[in-house]
Amino acid sequence: MHPVVRTTHGLLRGTRSADGVAAFRNIPYAAPPVGPLRLLPPQPPARWDGERDATAPGPTAPQAPYAPPLDVLLPEITVPGEDCLNLNVWTPDTAARLPVMVWLHGGAFTNGAGSLPMYDGSAFARDGVVLVTLNYRLGAEGFLDLPGTTPNRGLLDQIAALTWVRDGIAAFGGDPANVTVFGQSAGAMSIATLLAVPRARGLFHRAILQSGAAHHTHGRATAGLIRDRLAELLGTAPEPAAIAALPTATLVEAQQRLRAAVTADPDPARWGEAALNLLPFEPVVDGDILPRAPIDAVSAGAAAGIDLMAGTTTEEFRLYLAPTGLLDAVPEAALPHLTARYGLPPGALDRYRAGRPDASPGELLAAVATDWFYRIPAIRLAEAHARHRPAATYLYEFAWRSPAFDGRLGACHAVDVPFTFGVQDDRALAPMLGDHPPRQLADAVRRAWTSFATTGDPGWPPYTPDGRATRVFDTDPLLVTDPRPDERSLWDGRR
Repeated sequence: MHPVVRTTHGLLRGTRSADGVAAFRNIPYAAPPVGPLRLLPPQPPARWDGERDATAPGPTAPQAPYAPPLDVLLPEITVPGEDCLNLNVWTPDTAARLPVMVWLHGGAFTNGAGSLPMYDGSAFARDGVVLVTLNYRLGAEGFLDLPGTTPNRGLLDQIAALTWVRDGIAAFGGDPANVTVFGQSAGAMSIATLLAVPRARGLFHRAILQSGAAHHTHGRATAGLIRDRLAELLGTAPEPAAIAALPTATLVEAQQRLRAAVTADPDPARWGEAALNLLPFEPVVDGDILPRAPIDAVSAGAAAGIDLMAGTTTEEFRLYLAPTGLLDAVPEAALPHLTARYGLPPGALDRYRAGRPDASPGELLAAVATDWFYRIPAIRLAEAHARHRPAATYLYEFAWRSPAFDGRLGACHAVDVPFTFGVQDDRALAPMLGDHPPRQLADAVRRAWTSFATTGDPGWPPYTPDGRATRVFDTDPLLVTDPRPDERSLWDGRR
C-alpha cells in the first residue's frame, strides 16, 4: 500500500520499504525556473488536483558531467526536465514529531543533486529522523551576478526549500521546531553562508558542515570578472536578457569551459578571488541578501542562536591530485612557489615536512592546500562561533583512508559521505572505499550526527580556542586535543 500525505499544495503518493520507511520524491517546493521565471528568485509552486506521484526522483538542475576521473569516483545521475526545484523526504512515521535533517548536496556549485542514490535517507529514517534532500539552481542559473537581476538565486532556492520544510514537514512526521541543516563541500559552504543571510534566520536550529566553511564567497568585483569572462565565452553581452535567451545547454557548456580556463591560468588579475579557490560560481557578498562575508557575520554573532558542528577529512585535496597523477608529478623546485600562493610564511614547508618526513612534493602540496581550502576555514568558523555559543560548537576530523589508487587517495574529499548515509558497502555508490569499509565507522558517524540533530550534543566536548577538542573518526574513533598544532599555528593571523 502506498503511503499518502496531504500538503498545502495537494496530496502526495509515495513508497514504503519493507522496514517501514516511507519515501516521497520529486516534491516541488518552487515553480520551474524557466521561461519568464528564469533568473528570477524562486516562485511558489502550483497546486495540483488528485494524488501526485511521488515515487520517483524528479528533474535535476542543469549541469555538465564531472571531468574524468572524478566522473567515476563521484557517480552522478541527471534527470532532464524543467521542474528541478524539488525535494525528497524519508520518514519512519508520518504521525510522529521527529527531528528533521535537511541535506544540501555538494558539487562546486555546478554539480550534484539531492536525489542521487548516495543520499538515500533510509538509514537516517531508521534511526528516528525525518530526512530531506533537495535540488537548487547551479552555475550561472543559480550564482551568476547579473545587473538588474536578483543575485544568489541558488541560495534563495535553498531558503525556499527550508521555508517549505518549516511550513510542511509536520505532515511527514517532522518537528519544524527542530531542524538541522547538514551538507558537504559546496553544500557546507552554502550552510555557512546561510548563517549570515538575514532571511534564513529561524529556518533551522542546528548546522553540520562537512568539508566546507565560511570562506568561500565572492565579492562583487570578482563576480563581475566571472560574469564578463562567461559572456566572452558565450559571445554575448553580460546582460540578463542576453543570457536568458541562450539555451540551457549552451550556458552549461560555457560554464564548463570557464572552470577549465580558471584552472589552466589562475591569474588573480583575470579571476579575482576565484584564482585561488578555483570556483567561478559561489555565493556573492551583494550587500543585501548576503550583507557581509559569512566568517565576519559569524564573528559578529549572526549565528549565535545556532548549534554548530564542523569538520573536514584529513587529506581533502588528495581527491584532486591522486586520481589525475598530479600527486606524483609536482616537482620539488615548484613546491615553494605553489605553496607561497596561499600566504604561508617562509619556512612553513619545513614544518609540514617535519610532520611528513617521507612525503613527496605532491603530498606536501596536498597537505598545505587541504589546510587552506578546508581545515583552517573550519577551525576559523569554530573559533568565531565559540565566542558566542561556546557550549554548542563542535569540531571533528574524518581520518579513515581509502585504499584506492594504492592508498594514495587517502582520507580525501568526499570519502566521508558514504559513511554518513550508511551506503558504504555499495561499490556502485562508493567506488573509492574498496571492498571492506568498516561498518562500525558508518554507525559511529551517523550516531553522532543524529544525536547532534536530536539534542545538540554529538557525544564529545565542545570546541574552544583553549581546549580545541576534536573527534577524529577512524576505524576506532578517538578524541584528540588540537590535531597537528604546529601546522595549525602557521596560519595564525591568516585565513
